[in-house]
Amino acid sequence: MTPQIEIVGPQFSTFVRSVMLCCEEKGIAYHAGMQLEGQDVEFKGEAHLAINPLGKVPVIHHKGRFLYETGPICRYLDSAFEGQALQPQDLYAKSIVDQWCQVISTQVDRVIVRDYLLEFAFPKGENGAIRMDKVADAQPSVIAVLGILEQQIGDQAFICGDQFTIADALLIPMLDYLVGLPHGEQLLRPDMRLTSYIGRMQKRASCQNVLPKPAKPK
Repeated sequence: MTPQIEIVGPQFSTFVRSVMLCCEEKGIAYHAGMQLEGQDVEFKGEAHLAINPLGKVPVIHHKGRFLYETGPICRYLDSAFEGQALQPQDLYAKSIVDQWCQVISTQVDRVIVRDYLLEFAFPKGENGAIRMDKVADAQPSVIAVLGILEQQIGDQAFICGDQFTIADALLIPMLDYLVGLPHGEQLLRPDMRLTSYIGRMQKRASCQNVLPKPAKPK
């Protein structure tokens, strides 16, 4: 099927995966990778900076136009394409989803991905070793954030209620990487509701198509 949109960004990126999940949920045909119209795009190279001067991913290309920043991309896809709604109709419920999208994209991403997972994926220690002191320093904040998410999920099917939303698309790639660490069960115990949520999401068709891709978070 000819892609309806191009997602510029490596498929191991958590935020690229979030956009891919939204496409999967809505049935949007897409291509994801560091290519644009069949040409390779060097990360932070001239072609990349031309479509996002901040040099970040993802960027989407749709009908000759470009858009970057994951939250706005996902909201655009939800509005521009038919298919399953990824946001509630009710104003307050929609605002709650927006609230959690903001929290996940900033604070949760910083604590879980930037300060923790990246040390395992791209270790900066001597001879490429993981800096276990940095891991130990970051782990209390990871545990604290997971506690907040555990409280939020409660008995709900999804992070913001009974509907898969953009907030789930943002969150699950991060948690999928986290639970996949060798010591993942120390952070996400089998008896936690958040662990059950991750298991349910991993079985979802969209996640089955996205999460098993090359496994390095960014």
